[in-house]
Amino acid sequence: MGMPIMLEVVDAAADESLLEGIFDYFHHVDEKFSTYKNSSEISRINHGELKLEDATEEMRLIFELAEQTRRDSNGYFDIHHNGLIDPSGIVKGWAICNAAEILRKEGFENFYVDAGGDIQVCGKNSQGEKWRVGIRNPFNMHEVVKVISVTDCGVATSGTYVRGQHIYNPKNNQDALVEILSLTVIGPDIYEADRFATAAFAMGRSGIDFIEVLSGFEGYMIDKDKQATFTTGFARFVLNDSIC
Repeated sequence: MGMPIMLEVVDAAADESLLEGIFDYFHHVDEKFSTYKNSSEISRINHGELKLEDATEEMRLIFELAEQTRRDSNGYFDIHHNGLIDPSGIVKGWAICNAAEILRKEGFENFYVDAGGDIQVCGKNSQGEKWRVGIRNPFNMHEVVKVISVTDCGVATSGTYVRGQHIYNPKNNQDALVEILSLTVIGPDIYEADRFATAAFAMGRSGIDFIEVLSGFEGYMIDKDKQATFTTGFARFVLNDSIC
């Protein structure tokens, strides 16, 4: 998946085989959806070797979810770009959510799944408290500007400060997204938080207004001028004061 994956399970019954099973699942997702591997199913579709109607059920589901997100975001989320299909913007949150569901079905209640900074938290941490998630300063990666306290939800951050310009405005492919540097979204689960964080970032400065009107979501945006804007309910999650 081109990113670090971290997993913490607090429940005493967790063992190494459980953790290995979760990482095996992420490996499966990477093998199927990576656009960097010629053997992956999505690469075969992009190369014209496989038609979508002949693809696996998982692949067809991802295309359906991507289309639903495109409609839900007024067209600001689109997996089609420059003649190729890249479902990464929907796959990551979906895969993290599925990994969390595997843990739930095994009877675990207190855990944390993090893939590239997109996080699903459930229950309590090892201190018996809500999980703490830091939001990095996009101008200084060693600095945390906000720490939020969360449980049973997803936290996703979209931005260009780590991977460069990898998110685009599908309504204007030539328009570089430079007005904002990061946008963090808290949602009911990581699938929902991640898909809307990506779409909102593509909207530029108006993305935080999009999150504001989404029921069950909160957001925190940092722009190129080092100014932060956040939704009306975001402050209730915050533990610390910050620089912006």
